[in-house]
Amino acid sequence: MIELPVIPSEQQRNRAGADAAPRPKRPDWLRVKLPIGPEYAKVRKLVDEHKLHTICESGNCPNMGECWGAGTATFMILGNVCTRSCTFCAVATGRPNEYDTDEPRRVAEAIVLMKVKHAVLTSVNRDELKDRGAEIWYQTVRLIKEASPATTIETLIPDTKGNWEALERMISAGQEVVSHNMETVERLYRRVRPQARYERSLEQIRRTKEYGQRTKSGIMLGLGETKDEVVKAMDDLVANGLDILTLGQYLQPTKMHHEVIEWIHPETFAMYREEGLRRGLKYVESGPLVRSSYHAEKHVNV
Repeated sequence: MIELPVIPSEQQRNRAGADAAPRPKRPDWLRVKLPIGPEYAKVRKLVDEHKLHTICESGNCPNMGECWGAGTATFMILGNVCTRSCTFCAVATGRPNEYDTDEPRRVAEAIVLMKVKHAVLTSVNRDELKDRGAEIWYQTVRLIKEASPATTIETLIPDTKGNWEALERMISAGQEVVSHNMETVERLYRRVRPQARYERSLEQIRRTKEYGQRTKSGIMLGLGETKDEVVKAMDDLVANGLDILTLGQYLQPTKMHHEVIEWIHPETFAMYREEGLRRGLKYVESGPLVRSSYHAEKHVNV
C-alpha cells in the first residue's frame, strides 16, 4: 500500500526535539470560500429577523459561505448553549436558558421564506430536560411538514442518554433521515466526548434503524485515531444498521480546544470512502471539508 503524506502536529514536532521545524500552515486543500454574495446576505437577514440559531455559525463550519450562498442552512434548535463540554466543539457550554416554545413555528416560517428543498435540523444537548428536548424536535419537524410539504428533512439529533422514549418522539414526526454523530473512534471518546459513551451512541443508531428510519452518522479525522480504529468504527456502525457516513477533517476552533494531531490527505479520505462502501455502507461522503450536513440533500434517497 502507498504511504500517504502526513503533516505533523505541533505536539508531534515537540516530541521530535528542539530542532523540529516550525508549525506548517493549514494545507492548501483546506482553503474555504468567504461567506459573501446576495444569497448569503438573504439567508443572514432571515436568520436574524426570525431570531434563529444555525450550527453554521455556532460551530464555525468551514462550508458556511458555500451553503449559505446556495440559500441553505442547518438550523440549530433548543438554543445555542449546550450542557455538554466536548473538547472539539465551538458551541458554548453552560446552563441553557428556558427553551422557546415558539421556535418551531419560526423555523418553519423561515424555511418557507427561504424556499428550502431540503432542511437540516440539529440541536445542542439539553441533558437538564426530562425529555431531552424531544417535544420541541417533534413539533419543529411537524410544523415544517405542514408549512412546506415538499421539503425533505434530516434531523441531526443529540445523545438522549439512553432515554429511548425521548428518542422515539424525536424521530417519529416524519423526517426522511435521522443522523447521530459518533464524532470519533472508541479509544478517544473519554477525551473528545467526556459525557458520551461509544456503545450508547451505537445503540441509539441501532434503535433508530429498528424504528424504520434512514440512519446517518459522522466522524471527524485528525484527532489522533489510527486507520484500524476508523475501520473498526465503520464495522461497528454497519453492524448497528447505519446507512450513511460522513468523514471530514477536524479543525480546532480555538487554542482551548483539542489540537489537530494530523492533517489528513484527500487521498486518505478517498481510501476511507472505498473502505466504507466495501463494508456495506450505502453512501459515504468523505473529504477534508466534509461536515455532517454537507451535501445532505444527496442522502435522502440512498
